Amino acid sequence: MTAITRRSLVLGAMAAPLAQSALAQTGAGSITRIVVPFPPGGTVDPIARMVQPGLQARLGTTVIVENKPGASGSIGTAQVAKSPPDGSNWVFVFDTHAVNPFLQNLPFDTETDLEPVLLIGTAPNVVATHPGRPFKTFADVIAAAKAKPDSVTYGSIGSGSLGHLTMVLLAQRAGVKMVHVPYRGGGPLMNDVLAGHVDLAIGSAALVTPQVAGGRLRGLAQTSASRVPGLPEVPTVIESGFPGFESYAWWGSFTAGGTPRAIVDKFSNALAETLREPAITSRIEAMQITLQAGGPDVQRKFLADQMKLWGPVVKEHNIKADS
Repeated sequence: MTAITRRSLVLGAMAAPLAQSALAQTGAGSITRIVVPFPPGGTVDPIARMVQPGLQARLGTTVIVENKPGASGSIGTAQVAKSPPDGSNWVFVFDTHAVNPFLQNLPFDTETDLEPVLLIGTAPNVVATHPGRPFKTFADVIAAAKAKPDSVTYGSIGSGSLGHLTMVLLAQRAGVKMVHVPYRGGGPLMNDVLAGHVDLAIGSAALVTPQVAGGRLRGLAQTSASRVPGLPEVPTVIESGFPGFESYAWWGSFTAGGTPRAIVDKFSNALAETLREPAITSRIEAMQITLQAGGPDVQRKFLADQMKLWGPVVKEHNIKADS
């Protein structure tokens, strides 16, 4: 019979949390939670649900998707930021993730309380109008705004959204004033621009392209460096007279800060492999999203660049979050 010593007790106590971490890493008998900090629908939720089966198979865990909406994604993200750093909780975010720190008093630090996992993909923003409106090009919009300041209205998915900030920068570059109409999400925005209640809409290509492709809206400009395949007839903002101007909606994944890199890498690799499955890649591309599948270091740099770009815009223009 083996004698129980003080040393063996100490080593056993030290091994317990390591074993739990290893369990989360290997996935044996564990549950992996993906938090979607937005309601069902939209673009983040379907991405999480389409990768769930592949992640479950690759990680050997039970993977569940949990919607925790509110405050432009910050409520669900806070849940993951405050969770144990053991690889059991992950969050899929939208581009609001890089802007929220400048709009809200967050209960977590975006850069230190979360570990970057994967930059899933990017997509341009698209400016569109109802076919009944007189605007045939983005130049027509600028001309109308110059002729009569504060007469052209544009809607976005909310104050401080990337679409809103993009239009603020474009108006500043053009030397015009337009009226922003914030909506609580893409559905209400699309409903109102289709009904002709607002002159323009700006949203991600994933949101706007189906309406443009169906002829219900007229695309005026897209904010990528080159035209995306789903909008071959819509010129870029660069082509429309704004050299070097780019703006991208994006989707990414994070986990609790302090999670060991080996655990982060395992999930990141499994997610990237799942996204590269031909059937899933085609569904992502059908959403007009350019698959990036860039690992933790790519996501970290991309987030930092986005925060450096949009933070000053929020501050300079005194932009406030929706109440």
